[in-house]
Amino acid sequence: MSVTRLLASRAARTHRRAWAAVFAALVLTSLLLGTFVLTLASAALGHPRVERYAAADLVVAGDQNTRFTAKPWGSEPETAEAGLTERVRVPEAALAVVRKVPGVRAAIADEVFPVGLGGGKAATGRPWGAARLAHGAVREGRAPQRAGEVVVSGGARVGEWIALRAGGAGATYSGNSANSGSSVYSVVGVAGGPRDTVYFTGSEARRLAGHPGSLDAIGIVAERGLGTDELHTRVRHALDAAGLESVGRRADGDRAALRVLAGDGRGGPEFLAVGPARTGLLMLLGSVASTVVLIALLVVSSTVVQALQQRAHELALLRAVGATPGQLRGAMGREVGRVAALAALVGAAGAFPAYVALRGLLDARGALPAGLELPLPPWLWPAPLVTAGVTVLVARLAALIAVARTANVRPAEALREAAPGKGRQVTGLVLLAMGVSSAGTATLLHGEAAAAAAGAAAVTMVIACALLGPWIAEGAMRLLGAPLRRFGGPGGWLAAANCTAAARRSGAAITPIVLVTAFIGVQLSAGATLTHEGAAQAGRALRADLAVRADGGLPAGAVERIRRVPGVRAATDVVPGTVVLARRAAGSPELDRLPVLGVTPERLTQTLDPGVREGTVRALRPGTVAVGEDRARSLDVRPGSTVTLRFGDGVQARLRVVATYERSLALGDFLFARDELLRHVSGPGEGRRVLVRTASDGDRGVVEQALVEAVAGARVERGPEPVQVAAEDRALGEVVSAAAVSAVGAFTVIAVLSTLSLIAIGRRPELRLLRLAGAGRRQLRRMLRLEAAATAVTGLVVGAGVASVPLLAFSLAMARTVPYLPAVQGVLIVAVVAVTTGAGALLPLRETLRGRYPARQRG
Repeated sequence: MSVTRLLASRAARTHRRAWAAVFAALVLTSLLLGTFVLTLASAALGHPRVERYAAADLVVAGDQNTRFTAKPWGSEPETAEAGLTERVRVPEAALAVVRKVPGVRAAIADEVFPVGLGGGKAATGRPWGAARLAHGAVREGRAPQRAGEVVVSGGARVGEWIALRAGGAGATYSGNSANSGSSVYSVVGVAGGPRDTVYFTGSEARRLAGHPGSLDAIGIVAERGLGTDELHTRVRHALDAAGLESVGRRADGDRAALRVLAGDGRGGPEFLAVGPARTGLLMLLGSVASTVVLIALLVVSSTVVQALQQRAHELALLRAVGATPGQLRGAMGREVGRVAALAALVGAAGAFPAYVALRGLLDARGALPAGLELPLPPWLWPAPLVTAGVTVLVARLAALIAVARTANVRPAEALREAAPGKGRQVTGLVLLAMGVSSAGTATLLHGEAAAAAAGAAAVTMVIACALLGPWIAEGAMRLLGAPLRRFGGPGGWLAAANCTAAARRSGAAITPIVLVTAFIGVQLSAGATLTHEGAAQAGRALRADLAVRADGGLPAGAVERIRRVPGVRAATDVVPGTVVLARRAAGSPELDRLPVLGVTPERLTQTLDPGVREGTVRALRPGTVAVGEDRARSLDVRPGSTVTLRFGDGVQARLRVVATYERSLALGDFLFARDELLRHVSGPGEGRRVLVRTASDGDRGVVEQALVEAVAGARVERGPEPVQVAAEDRALGEVVSAAAVSAVGAFTVIAVLSTLSLIAIGRRPELRLLRLAGAGRRQLRRMLRLEAAATAVTGLVVGAGVASVPLLAFSLAMARTVPYLPAVQGVLIVAVVAVTTGAGALLPLRETLRGRYPARQRG
């Protein structure tokens, strides 16, 4: 034990510069592991914020999940589940059932609908009785008693008259009508509770909400002294006994019993997007974390192995003077352990600030839905210490692997550099073929399956290039050797000879450059390709020159009034929504939530042209659907076929296909008639607008003024933004992907620097010998620059080649176009690789090249 401790102590001091790169890689590994653990744990504990129902003991709501059961090949049936982002409603009959349950002090029906205020503001409308559920009470004035009276939570005073618009009802309040689609109400009270809320009488709220026979939710207040668990059991039993379920016809096997919610679950009916977003956040973080952690472990392992391989002769000499294999392994394990322990603790200390920074970035970019609480209780704070221990364990295992050959062979054999074996070459070629095959498979798939196949291809081909590094280096030097010798002078001859003679060393230097180029290229280009092509399709689809919006939602009949305005050639009401597609992937059930649009089909192509391939969008009616060309191919449907979908509220429908179209990246995979989609949308809000095409000979200014007069609270936009659907987690994916690219970029920069630095440190005796043999400093510097340039060029070319194969497959499958990467990002990748390669190859050797005669230096 004393021998291993002595060897570890002396070696750590002697090779402290060589361990600096290992230290940096381990710090970043520990930091990233700790940050991801904190983020995943916080997301796992996430829940919706409770505001609207803070004073309720229980809340009865619809089932906001849909399920699909299928039997995979040769196994038991499996069930997939997906959250719904549109409100699943409660039958009105449930209110009477709940009120009869013993222990229920009050059962209050709630309706929530968007309301437009004057001055371009939006608010939430609710019945006055529901104010009790949010600790709302009249602070000034009184409760509303008639249809024309309201209580507001701020922004108005008692006695004022305010114009309100609610798009859910087909009619408007008859008294004091300001203009079409808007009504004037008397403010009779000011209340506390959630801000930007307008309370109506119960009957007026039901009329404005426009959902007769159903409710948004039921808030329950318990009798004093009755526990929530006991009351929950009673209410659950009463609803089941009455046979009541959520409103809407569900698919077979997707029973939608009413939910009885308590505690943090009470916020679910208010913030509908939180449940699906939390699930998506967990899946995305898990996927990204696994990729980053894999790369981190590869970088740490390769860095430790490279650091110890540079000392193979030293370790062999220790064997020659009597050190046993066990002593050698123990000494190296202790040496690496000392470096890793300190580095892991430093990284763990930075995990919490990194987590806070990531949370701040997510909040700043609006990547998290409103109402999502991500707690981090104190008992989770020590979690980075656990990941620090994992980091130390990985480093020690890498040390054992690195020293295994030297410890087990005879000293004379350890002094020779082992040539890469045939097994490594065969394995690399097999993995390369598998990667190309996986990329080919991606071209035949669609959606997430294509993305997964392309991602697997990229990872497989990068690993293959790591195994084939020596042969790649040797082949590259055969191509670059002639130009180096011809144009590089003596330094070029030396560079070509060195790279060719030390192919294994050159391969180790090329591998991290291939990794950074391929991985970051795939990550950046995949998203950029879809965004670029989607924007291009959206631009080609847009034919309108004006768009009409209204805060709080467009009133019913708005598009009809707009069409009657002189100078309007065509008008299309566009409503965003979601559907859920149930499908089988290799026999397993999958549920995909997809963004879609509802449109009015009259003269659609004059305002929004989807690029129809077959059929006609003029035939869009309730019960029909138009399908994007790629999705139609994957579902094997065409005009006249039928497709089964689930709307955003879980209701299943069997729809007849009337058309297929090409611009699905911009407009989504399905186009519905507006009236069909509106039945299943809680509130289209700001996403809804009317696209207007004006006559070419009309006065646009006059038309704009007429549109404002025709629609209450309308805002008219010139040169409207193209219509483009976006996935619900698009902003989240962009932030997390950017964080992943940054993390992997930092890792690979460290890997390039550390690998080249360690190689440079190991070459100091070689360079001193060249100087003694007569080589000048200028020649050696030129040699090193040319070697660095050859390494960078080879890594960039191979990395770009590795990235291009899966990217081409992905782009053809998803966008039917070639990969796209913004020029700035491409230049940045090249610049980072060039600077990093130059720094790693030249900086560690500055002292060796100084002075007239080479001096003895310590590593």
